[in-house]
Amino acid sequence: MTENPWTVEAAEVRYDNRWIRVTHHDVLTPAGTAGIYGTVHYKNLAIGIVPVDGEGHTWLVGQYRFPLGAYSWEIPEGGGPHGVDPLESAARELKEETGLLARAWRPILEMDLSNCVSDERAIAYLAWDLTQGAAEPEPTERLALRRLKLTEAIAWARDGRIRDALSVATLLALDLARRDGTLPAELQRAVGAP
Repeated sequence: MTENPWTVEAAEVRYDNRWIRVTHHDVLTPAGTAGIYGTVHYKNLAIGIVPVDGEGHTWLVGQYRFPLGAYSWEIPEGGGPHGVDPLESAARELKEETGLLARAWRPILEMDLSNCVSDERAIAYLAWDLTQGAAEPEPTERLALRRLKLTEAIAWARDGRIRDALSVATLLALDLARRDGTLPAELQRAVGAP
């Protein structure tokens, strides 16, 4: 069942900018009927970071999300060009959004986002052994920062105050690591047992 059951009869790029490309496909569906499929290609890898300090705190970034028409609290996140080490992109995003520099990093998860219409992939990291510097947000961003206990951020992901998919998945993955006792020892002590 791993073979591609779709046949693409024609494809046309309908929209293209520096972040995404939208393609219209004329297809034969797995049932053999004619159909259409629109796909969104992302030109960057989605990157997320959960920084945790020695006191068990993390940082959330608040911003108004234009597509949703709503304010959103999220882990620090952004895009990293394909072909660039994702860890390099993660360090850049963490510095830009929070001013934090981390000396220790660990991948938490990789996931596909909205895979019914897009090829967007994401990778998220745990960052610790932090030094505070000045944030350097992009000129188009108006960001708010909030420092809170990691366990409180996890509660926000569980109760719906955080709705961003990458943030929710990453925070819940960290909660599982916390409960399993598989966080780095210094963080496990700082965050505490479940």
